[in-house]
Amino acid sequence: MSENTPGGQPADPPSPSAGGAYPPPASPSAPQPPAYGAPTPPPYGSAPAYGSPPAYGAGSYGAAPAYGGYGTAPKTNTLAIVSLIASIVGLVLVPFIGSVVGVITGHMSLSQIKQNGEGGRGMALAGTIVGWVGVGFSVLALIILFAVLPAFLATVSSTSFS
Repeated sequence: MSENTPGGQPADPPSPSAGGAYPPPASPSAPQPPAYGAPTPPPYGSAPAYGSPPAYGAGSYGAAPAYGGYGTAPKTNTLAIVSLIASIVGLVLVPFIGSVVGVITGHMSLSQIKQNGEGGRGMALAGTIVGWVGVGFSVLALIILFAVLPAFLATVSSTSFS
């Protein structure tokens, strides 16, 4: 048997119009200020007070990665820097040689970074890519030179200089 009624049937819930069985809804009120002497929280978006911990934890999203220790970055691979500089020099000053040096040192630095866990992978990739672009421009210039050179020589040999 059920505890609600003697016949075993559950009792119907009282209706709101049957004499106020439901309590009236609470009206929303404004938040109360903190008690006298209690610290007030800083406004949203402001910096934390001096000496208080940061808003993020060591393992939360947006925290600084811990490479070896808090806030220290890995050493940048030297060949990555050389690769990027040599590739840029290959595009600007020494067309073919600088680009080849940039490609070779870029591939070497990428393998060292993979083995040692050093930093500078972006520089090594940029040096390798810019180096290959420089090699491509050099090869394209040689193709154009050898395509135009016979026509130029034929034109020069057929003209008289008198």
